[in-house]
Amino acid sequence: MSHRIYVEVKPFDKDMVLLALETGVTGVIVDDAHLAEVEGLARCEFVGSSQMERVLFEEKKDEIHFADTLRKSSKKMLVLAKGWEIIPVENLLAQADIAEKVCLEVSSLDEAKLALGILEKGVNCLLLNADALPRLRDIIALSTAKVGKLPLEKAKVTCVRPVGLGHRVCVDTMSLLSSGQGMLTGNSSAFTFLVHAETESNNYVNARPFRVNAGAVHCYAMMPNDKTAYLEELNSGDEVLIVNADGNCEKALIGRVKVEVRPMLLIEAITESGKTGSVFLQNAETIRLVSVDGKAVSVVNLQEGDEILCHTDTAGRHFGMRVEENIVE
Repeated sequence: MSHRIYVEVKPFDKDMVLLALETGVTGVIVDDAHLAEVEGLARCEFVGSSQMERVLFEEKKDEIHFADTLRKSSKKMLVLAKGWEIIPVENLLAQADIAEKVCLEVSSLDEAKLALGILEKGVNCLLLNADALPRLRDIIALSTAKVGKLPLEKAKVTCVRPVGLGHRVCVDTMSLLSSGQGMLTGNSSAFTFLVHAETESNNYVNARPFRVNAGAVHCYAMMPNDKTAYLEELNSGDEVLIVNADGNCEKALIGRVKVEVRPMLLIEAITESGKTGSVFLQNAETIRLVSVDGKAVSVVNLQEGDEILCHTDTAGRHFGMRVEENIVE
């Protein structure tokens, strides 16, 4: 799950607890008297009502006290109660050391949308009260969907050349991806190519819409939270960034990673602004990039002069995190 979602089941309703667990919530809050009854139902965080404290801001000093309390180790789960206003929440989210700890109570899908969009990044934690439970599945879907947008630009293919054998990485996610979606990978973190998921079928191979045949083991992959990773580093249970042809991003969990030796192609491209980049992809019909009209184009049919979608950035990563230094890749 992309965000931490807690559900308050009060008054107690065992069927509602089971529904919450089926949707994959982070935690369930019940009266202390019912804790023993529900704790064995799933590996989930169960919280007694006495261990949660709602806080309502009435003046600036309440916001300051709330922030200071979050900085300290507290036995209680602190929640900003319904009735919260955007400006104080923005002030909390702007403080990097506590931003991830801020939890807002929401009563509806609209309030959840608002909370998840504050300062674009949104809050990391929501408490759904009884009024929000009828829209529980919609809120869960909302919290796991879009995680921002990356600018894509067209680049003209300048080279498609077989280079022999190499280890390539298939990333099998636990999501069914759609046409136009894939991963951004490349030989440099400053220039990545939108590699299409295997959503298309042909006479010889069935579609595998959960898979992105993402490139050679050394390639960078754009990851959530403005990070990168080498494809060889990815493991089951990791979250990867899925991007569509419009640049909209979401997260997907990796189910498995498959590394095999296959014949590879070197593909090079240049943007209208003159930036150049390259990627190594398997030489097979099922591996596709994304054209400027959002359609999948097989690397086997790719020609010099074709226009594809790429993402450009500034070079400079250390263990996947952005750094300010002079780097030439």
